[in-house]
Amino acid sequence: MSASETVPAPRHPAVVAQLEQRAGSAQLRVADAITAFAGSMPFVYAHAVLFALWMLFMERSPWPTLTLVVSLEAIFLSTFVMIGQNRQSAFQRAKAEHDFVESELELKTNTELTRQIHVLTTELHRRLVAPPA
Repeated sequence: MSASETVPAPRHPAVVAQLEQRAGSAQLRVADAITAFAGSMPFVYAHAVLFALWMLFMERSPWPTLTLVVSLEAIFLSTFVMIGQNRQSAFQRAKAEHDFVESELELKTNTELTRQIHVLTTELHRRLVAPPA
């Protein structure tokens, strides 16, 4: 996709509602940004470089402090991952509920149309095929 092409705006109500919710909360936007970055290869590369530099230049025995830093980071990253999973789960529930309501409405409409077609077909059959009285 080139830079001049635009992505069409989502039309599914559950997607629109989720985007509005995310746009309305600074905390959710920050959590989204952190989760997106933490799930990328630049995150992996940055950590590989930072840990290598730490081990080479920061301490003679880098393991105790480095272990503490990595453990704290893991706690925070796992929290952001869980936040993302909870939000994805809520989105899936909202989307499934909307899709269920839409399919029920479609089924009701199709049933009514089928009933009307049956009535019209029966009437046509009566007028065209039935013997004149």
